[in-house]
Amino acid sequence: MNKNAIITLLAVIIIPLTGYFIVKYYSKDAVHMPRRYFFDDVVTREKNGKTTTDTLWHAVKNISFTNQLGQTVSLDDAKGKVIVLDFFFTRCPSICPGLARNMKKLQDAFIKNPDIVQFISISVDPEFDSVPQLRKFADKYEANHDTWWFVRGDKKQINDFAFSEIKASIADTEVDTAFIHTENFFLLDSNRVVRGWYNGFDTAALAMLVRDVPTLMLERDRKKPSIFREFIPILPVIFAGIAIVIVITLVLNNKREKN
Repeated sequence: MNKNAIITLLAVIIIPLTGYFIVKYYSKDAVHMPRRYFFDDVVTREKNGKTTTDTLWHAVKNISFTNQLGQTVSLDDAKGKVIVLDFFFTRCPSICPGLARNMKKLQDAFIKNPDIVQFISISVDPEFDSVPQLRKFADKYEANHDTWWFVRGDKKQINDFAFSEIKASIADTEVDTAFIHTENFFLLDSNRVVRGWYNGFDTAALAMLVRDVPTLMLERDRKKPSIFREFIPILPVIFAGIAIVIVITLVLNNKREKN
């Protein structure tokens, strides 16, 4: 067998094997996903003689609000989207304007992908923050009314939502349980499971949030098995068969050349 034939033989062995390991690698959960934080229960099951445990992660319950356009909106209206939310009030003189400016930056970061994320700013001062007041505040920060809601609702429901569902007091131990005033942005995945909280004034935290939003959308798609996964067990056989056919062809061609 001449030198070219040997090189070709090595190529047909190495390339398929490389392809196999690449497919195997990307068929696993190679992307780092934001962690889940709160669970409701751990269920133990027996399957095929093996004991398995499943964690039932806490999914935030639906809640309805009135937005800056006077429309009734709910978390269910953002079904299939990742949600980024914060708490504010329009006459806040301290952190709220800065949070709104940074939420605007997040909105702009996803301006070409409006279908993957819903931004929600929840007023903790609904008595003062009327619909016209919310609209004025939203327009001040150039909010897209479809993808960024400024909302009001029943104050007790909002408090319960913040502390029982979002767990705001765990994310920020200094938050006042009587009046929610936190500088965190909260991230929910498409199943409304809390996947993180991010300091709204920390550049590194905001950069991580921008990265985590599309990553969670990948996770939604990855619930379906990879199209390659069912073929992984037989890929070595397929590649070996291809290599054998090529080797036989090379040997026969080499014999013809000698004759």
